[in-house]
Amino acid sequence: MAEVLQATNLSLSYGSQPILREISLGFSRSEAVAITGPSGSGKTTLLYALSGLERDVQGSVTMLGKKLETLSVDQAAELRLRNVGFVFQSADLVPELTLRQNIALPLLLAGVSRSAAGQRVEELLEMLGLVESADRRPNRVSGGQAQRCAVARAVVARPSVVFADEPTGALDQTNRDVVLDLLLEQVRMIDGLLVTVTHDADVAAQFDRTIALADGRVVSENTSVFVANQH
Repeated sequence: MAEVLQATNLSLSYGSQPILREISLGFSRSEAVAITGPSGSGKTTLLYALSGLERDVQGSVTMLGKKLETLSVDQAAELRLRNVGFVFQSADLVPELTLRQNIALPLLLAGVSRSAAGQRVEELLEMLGLVESADRRPNRVSGGQAQRCAVARAVVARPSVVFADEPTGALDQTNRDVVLDLLLEQVRMIDGLLVTVTHDADVAAQFDRTIALADGRVVSENTSVFVANQH
């Protein structure tokens, strides 16, 4: 299967402190990958390096055939806008916008017509159980509803790659399971690549592959037996 994301010899230090140490990885479409490891192991930094949000990293990242280090800031932003979705631990929704408007934002920024965007947004609101709260702002909904909105926003444009940084870390177990199931389901529906940072072994076990970091290095890679047996 062709790789949609490839990292080669990624290294990064803050002063004299190494954060990433010569990490090389490949990721394919229709794959859900969990990045695990103790606090300070470099998980989030690796996620940001893979997405191009961390620009000071040494090495090379190729996404959809384009080397991120050769792109300008504007070119990288355009690539992310049209091909990448993000889910953050705190949802990171625009507080002035309603949930419906937050979900529509990536489509409108990409130049999709309001009618076409509206149709796609309503489809996701229905799927994710957000119809009744769609016209509320983020501070007027629960954490679980906000994170479901964040999942919808991440997949609304049917991106090739979705990155998620501890997307269930701030949720109780019930909402954790709901949001995780929705994220995995939605990314698989769009045949995308999902790369998620998590410290939760139960969460990681539901992914196709787990990459464990320690001290800025990849220390193991495992394919989930549970998931593999379902394929």
